[in-house]
Amino acid sequence: MEMPDQPTTQVQPEAAPPASEPDYLRTLRTWMRDLFFCIVVSFFIILFVYQPVRVEGGSMEPGLEDQERIFINKLVYRLESIERGDIIVFRYPRDTHKSFIKRVIGLPGDHIYIASGHVFVNGNQLLEPYVPSDYQDARSFAEIVVPNSAYFVLGDHRSMSNDSREFGPVMHGYIYGKAVFGYWPMEKLGILH
Repeated sequence: MEMPDQPTTQVQPEAAPPASEPDYLRTLRTWMRDLFFCIVVSFFIILFVYQPVRVEGGSMEPGLEDQERIFINKLVYRLESIERGDIIVFRYPRDTHKSFIKRVIGLPGDHIYIASGHVFVNGNQLLEPYVPSDYQDARSFAEIVVPNSAYFVLGDHRSMSNDSREFGPVMHGYIYGKAVFGYWPMEKLGILH
């Protein structure tokens, strides 16, 4: 007598647990992800907010020296107004491919004149502790009224600065940043005033 076929049960071998990723690969992947996000954030900050620049020339000495490295804030003047005393970076009005750095002395509507090196704003002599006496010059400049949306700028080293005394007030549209922080050389590390 034949026996009916018995259903056979097949036993599948147990699936091996997935090989766990070695710790060093997991750590490397985490570092690469974090590095990627840091680069993206840094690119965004440099492109839209802070930009490193190198000072060329001595017109802002002694505060800023030739070849000093600083950061400028490119966003600040979209959020607040330009103030007297700010150190700004702008496109040179006579050649917009060049950038200049100077200090804001006159705001729109101000009456500015210079008598024997002394700056007067709206009839009052401007106190300028950032200009040492040996950096002064004795030039005079006839009174002007700063136009709307323009700023009268001077270098701190008055005897060797090409500034608004030469090329006139700077239009707001040429200004693209405020000097905020010096980072090189290390002994000059700090906030700019």
